[in-house]
Parts: sequence; structure tokens; C-alpha cells
Amino acid sequence: MVSKVLVANRGEIACRILRACSEAGLQTVAIYAQNDARSMFVELADQAVELTGDSIGETYLDQNQILSIARSTGADAIHPGFGFLSERADFARAVSQANIQWVGPSPEAIEQMGDKMTARITMRAAGVPVIPGEEIEQEDEDEALAAIESASHRVGYPMLLKASSGGGGKGMRAVHAPEDLIEAAKGARREAIAAFGDGRVYVERLLTGSKHVEIQILADRHGRTIHLGERECSVQRRHQKVFEEAPCATMTPELREAMGQAAVAAAEAVDYEGAGTVEFLLAPSGEFFFLEMNTRIQVEHPVTELVTGVDLVREQLRIAAGEPMSCGPLMIRGHAIEVRLYAEDASNNFLPAIGPLAVFRPPEGPGVRLDTGVREGDEVTPNYDPMLAKLIVWAPSRSEALQRMRRALDEFVVLGTTTNIRFLRELCDEEEVITGHTDTTTIDRLWPNGWAPSIARSTEDAALMAAAIGESAGLHRSQVQVSEDTQGPTSPFSTLNRRYP
Repeated sequence: MVSKVLVANRGEIACRILRACSEAGLQTVAIYAQNDARSMFVELADQAVELTGDSIGETYLDQNQILSIARSTGADAIHPGFGFLSERADFARAVSQANIQWVGPSPEAIEQMGDKMTARITMRAAGVPVIPGEEIEQEDEDEALAAIESASHRVGYPMLLKASSGGGGKGMRAVHAPEDLIEAAKGARREAIAAFGDGRVYVERLLTGSKHVEIQILADRHGRTIHLGERECSVQRRHQKVFEEAPCATMTPELREAMGQAAVAAAEAVDYEGAGTVEFLLAPSGEFFFLEMNTRIQVEHPVTELVTGVDLVREQLRIAAGEPMSCGPLMIRGHAIEVRLYAEDASNNFLPAIGPLAVFRPPEGPGVRLDTGVREGDEVTPNYDPMLAKLIVWAPSRSEALQRMRRALDEFVVLGTTTNIRFLRELCDEEEVITGHTDTTTIDRLWPNGWAPSIARSTEDAALMAAAIGESAGLHRSQVQVSEDTQGPTSPFSTLNRRYP
């Protein structure tokens, strides 16, 4: 039995988990760093305990402190969310050893799938197709570089060097010619050591023009492992997803079944328990290859929830409590799209931005969902990931969902810091996105020299900012001065009339 859950995370995912716990009738404990004291997730919890320390390592990554708080508050379960300690096998093991229920898979499963080379070997043995490549086990740099060079002759170019303990694009290098190999390998190793403390990299064939498609799985202690269909996450910048949808626009029932069964086989190969995601590359030929398995809830899980009707966090809690999952046969209804709203300058290589959320007014209406941990008046700082929110829409068809997303982004007003809203809105009008023929190179191909906002939208942003500044200063909109090119019935002031009446 589980009665009180400590959420070992912050921000929007902490809010998401806390709400699911409340709906399940469970008591909750939030932990927070001093600079998060006024955050939304702290207010949502039944009980909140401040972490001592200043850095992330001294707060949200301090395993001993978190376990101590769990004991002192009487929490009998810990949900790690995503990021931070969610895929740390040593933390999962410590939680279990403290007789506290870990809401997630076993430490052994996390270890097997967390090390990318071990995962490739395990998947190959389970009959799951993996990308052609070779594992490089040598840790000494000279030996590793020699082994990588030897493997390159068998794998061929172009190729991808990937950190064995990697994620989020760190420790990854594309290599297109032999003369670039050694320098790229050294760079990948340096980055991997800095990010993960593990410099091992392996070699994979670089598959161009492929889609990034992942399968959501659930497994309980009663011998049942199922898949809940796919999400497409091909549209990425710097190897990080920004636009996700379910189902995949080009998926067939036969391919879904084949990929789903491969994902189930992957989970069963490591005796998986809970919610997890098996990621694949889907080649233009229709072949698919295992990329990795994420042993946690995914950022993009809401699109699966909206098309299947399954509350994935609630299922995680059920499974952790020893109950059988409540899901029936897979049924996909309609189409869902998610975009990630970041505080970043999309026109400057997506550089993170900081500043106050002077105005934060999300869209509303049928089929619109917002997962966020911020609100108007909060401050965006450099301390944490710059993702502000996930905007998710559902509609009966893909074209309707895309139009609903356009409308929602048009209504979304965030002022005080730079965001990627305009970039996301323009993305929705690109032909590749409209037709669903996206792949992992879409953003780089559409904007090879970087994205820049249109003049009209830049003018609208300026007008909106002027209105917000005037509003905060107690001025009426008519007192805010803007240039003549912003006037007219279709000018930004028609938008202002709606947003700042």
C-alpha cells in the first residue's frame, strides 16, 4: 500500500504528479530549494520541506537529504518525475533499502537500459533490431580512439558517436568523413566525461531522413506488459524535442503492431515495472531500429494520455502500490500535439533567456491542456531548465489538431522574457509539418542559417510588450506610443484589443 508520496522533483512535472496523487487520495510531500519557495508546486503539496544548500547538487540531487525528509515526513513512496534522480539506479536502490516504495522500475532495469551499450547488447539478444554499429568498451583514451577508428571501417560513413551514459544530445557527434573522426571522438569523450563522468562512446550508422518514433509501455507485477501506441518526436533542435504528436502521421496498423511488440519485448527483457518509453528510429524504408529506453515518465507523455484516455501517472502509482494496471485494449482516438514552450531566443541558436514573467496568459478553450509550473509574476532564472510549459491540444483529426494548436499559440501571451512562441507558431505553418513528413533533420533543413521571426510578428511582439509595460505602469493603452506602421484594422492593435481590453 502507498499512502503518502514524496515528489523528488520541481516545476511542471512536480505539479503534474502532485495533482495525480491528490486525485488518487494520496497525501503528498514537496521538497524545494530556497529559490523555489514561492513556486506553484510547493503550494500544491499537502506538506513542503525546504532543502538546505544552494546548488542543484546540494538540493534536488542530494539523495541523503531527500531520504531523510521522506523518513521524517512519513512518506512511504517517492516519485522522481523526469530528470534529476529519475534514472539514477543508486537512488532507486537506496529508496528501496530504506523500505520506501520507488515509483519506477527496478535499479537493475535502470542500470541495464541506462548504459546505452549494455542496452544495445540486451536488445540484440532479445531480438529487437538495433542500429548497425559497434560497442567500444575501452576506457583508456588511446585504446578507445584506436577501437573507434577500427570500427569506422566496418560501420561506414556517415556515422554517429554517442556517449554510453548519454542523453539530451550530450556526448554526441556526427562524423561525415574519416579525417574528422579522431577530433570528433575526442570532443564526444570530453563532453561525456563532463556531463556523466563516463567517457565511453560507441559508434552507430547515421541514418538520415529517419523519424524519431517512440512507444509508451506499461508493466505491472501481475505479469502484464502492454504498449499504448506511438508518439512521433522527430522535430528537434540540438537533439532535443520541441514538437511531439500522437499518433504518428505516417504510421500503419501493421507497423504499429510490430513496433509495439518490439517495445514489449524490450521491457520484458529487463523485467520492467511501471511506465517506460522505448525509442526507435523509423527509416524511410519502413525499417525501425532501437535507440534507447527511458526508464521514467516522459516529458511528452500527455499526447499519449489524450489519445488513449489513460492517466499514465495514475497508472504509475497503481503499479507501485502493487495493483494491476487498469488499462484495457489499446484504442487510439483522435490526434494530439504537444509543443514545448521555452524561455529561449530561437533567433539566436535557441539560447536560454531569463527575466520576469510580467505577463503569462495561456490559451483556453476546448481541447487545450497546459502543463506548467509557472505563473504570471514568476521569474525565469538560469538555475534550471528553461522550459516554461507544455502546450497540448487534442482534436478528432490531425488537421484539426494542428489548426487548434495554431489558434492556441496565437492566444498565448508571455512578456518579460524571450520565448519560442513565434518559432513554434511558424513551425505549424511549414509544409513538412502540415503533411506529417518530418524527420530528425527538419529544423536544420528548414532554417539552415538559423530561424528569424517575420517583420510583422516582430512588430506585434513590440506592440504587445509596449502595452504590457504601459499596463504595469498604470497607463491606458491609448497612452502607449508606437510607430504608425503598427496601426490599421489588421495591425497588432487588433490583437491588443482582444488581449488588453
